[in-house]
Amino acid sequence: MKKSNLPKEAYDEFYVTYLSVLDDRELKVLLATGKTEFAEFIKNIPEEKLHSTYEIGKWTIAEVILHIIDAERVFQYRALRFLRNDKTPLPGFDQDLFVKHSNANSRTKDSLIAEFNAVRETSITLFHNLENEDLNRTGTASNIEWTVGTLGLVICGHLKHHQQIIATRYL
Repeated sequence: MKKSNLPKEAYDEFYVTYLSVLDDRELKVLLATGKTEFAEFIKNIPEEKLHSTYEIGKWTIAEVILHIIDAERVFQYRALRFLRNDKTPLPGFDQDLFVKHSNANSRTKDSLIAEFNAVRETSITLFHNLENEDLNRTGTASNIEWTVGTLGLVICGHLKHHQQIIATRYL
């Protein structure tokens, strides 16, 4: 699945921010290259910047990285439920609450990279063997109707969006 194959009704307007930063490669390619590129990006963050913010009240780089990881887990779970044709509406999640209780600022770059790689590998595995029928399966989360494919693309775009924020505002 590619971004260009998504019908407008496959995502909520809020998520255009994440989809707009993606090029038009296949989801499987975006997941795999995102894993390699983001791990390398984290490695190159100066250690002294990992626990700093660009403005009072903003998340630290470590908190942003852990937010990316947490959000990917949430989107994976939603995709799994929809893949299994579970039509139970799923609630949203409070990203600020997740960050507050993440202990991100006690983490090292190596631990964040290891966790990111593990979570991304799970995404790669989850989406690897899906057919178009699977990618087009739908479900509801946060009062939005999603397709499984859209969730996969949002995983990729969410990562890229926050990577760009770290690069432009923090570094």
